[in-house]
Amino acid sequence: MNGLLVGERLRAIRRQKGLSLHDVEARSATEFKASVLGAYERGERAISVPRLLRLSEIYDVPPDQLLPRDADIEINLTDGSDVEPGFTIDLVKLHALEEPEAAVLSRYAATIQLQRQDFNGRLLTIRRDDLRVLAAVLGRRPEELGIRLDELGLRAGAVV
Repeated sequence: MNGLLVGERLRAIRRQKGLSLHDVEARSATEFKASVLGAYERGERAISVPRLLRLSEIYDVPPDQLLPRDADIEINLTDGSDVEPGFTIDLVKLHALEEPEAAVLSRYAATIQLQRQDFNGRLLTIRRDDLRVLAAVLGRRPEELGIRLDELGLRAGAVV
């Protein structure tokens, strides 16, 4: 997904909320420094999915509202009817890939591993809620994400 488009959307939402960069820094108890938030908004720095989710909490908006609007891709992060229950990613294969999408997936996987304290390093289960957000960040429909992961050879197996 284009970082500049994400940044423009982040700036638009912040301004709609009537907040300055320093207001967000204060609201987040310096979790988001004004300079870093400005870099996100200018598209100079990529924002991770967990940080995007946290920012949506601070702005009090649904996470999908922080993503750019695309006429071809409309993603509802609250409706799970079109999303698989989850699946397992082969982390060894993921770390060996040099695809741009692999870098995003790797950062997201590392964050999930930290949150879950799961450091086996070989496999990681991606849950339904993660799939919707990950698909949105990658600019894909949720049902397309599994297909793309299969194309990259990353899906280890379906979650039961």
